[in-house]
Amino acid sequence: MKIIGVSGGKGGTGKSTVATALAYKLAQNNRVFLVDADVDCPNDHLFLGIKRKLRKKVEQRIPKWDYSKCKKCGLCSAVCKTNAIVSVKGQNPFFMPAQCNGCGACALVCPEKAISWDKKEIGKIYTGSKYDIDFLSGELKVNEPISEFIVNALNKIIDKKKTEYDYVIIDTAAGTHCPVIAALQICDMVLAVTEPTPLGAHDLGLILQLLKKISLKANIVLNRSDIGDEKLIEKLVHKYNTKIIAKIPYSKEMVKRHAQGEPIENEIIDKIIEKI
Repeated sequence: MKIIGVSGGKGGTGKSTVATALAYKLAQNNRVFLVDADVDCPNDHLFLGIKRKLRKKVEQRIPKWDYSKCKKCGLCSAVCKTNAIVSVKGQNPFFMPAQCNGCGACALVCPEKAISWDKKEIGKIYTGSKYDIDFLSGELKVNEPISEFIVNALNKIIDKKKTEYDYVIIDTAAGTHCPVIAALQICDMVLAVTEPTPLGAHDLGLILQLLKKISLKANIVLNRSDIGDEKLIEKLVHKYNTKIIAKIPYSKEMVKRHAQGEPIENEIIDKIIEKI
């Protein structure tokens, strides 16, 4: 069993294209589990025409006040780093659940022990299947700030089910922020998808730097390889001692298949499989 992360510093480089095409090809001869961990903007199910089914809701703890005990001291507001609690002298604290990350600092500092715990829904987990691919997807609720909690919920499911598969493919969000790190930390290797443009190179450098810090092996997939300057990417290959394992030229046919919700079939995907 191998867990492969498909990531990339810049959005729009084609990581979901690579992840779904890889899952489709591998599933022809292997047991494959595709996980869409881009919970802020999941789209793998659209690329493959998968109809998702709700598996579970994801909840996060939030504070709850017993105002009969509250002395209106304002300490809970003072320690709230997300500004979810507002205190006005002489009045009960005003709480904004959407801004709370459940850190618990308010409950720790309350001298009257007036704060206990409640819950709020912050997202959902979905499942599905098609083309012999088992599919798992997370989606953050609109206006909720902490997407890595959804990724952590996905990771728990992956940990329970991973032995049932030959390959687990995790499509992460773009960037190097917390939900990306949460998705990558359980991977055995990573495919860093980029494009030969200045922005593509800049953000590839960021993801390669992150992967080096967390000691994960990375190989580069160069998408739309014929639209820019490949030398921009080659500099990073040498700097981070990695390699480009596949080059995918721009293709109107690939765009068309995506628009129709059909899987991508390309001989270059076979080259990627040979390297993993």
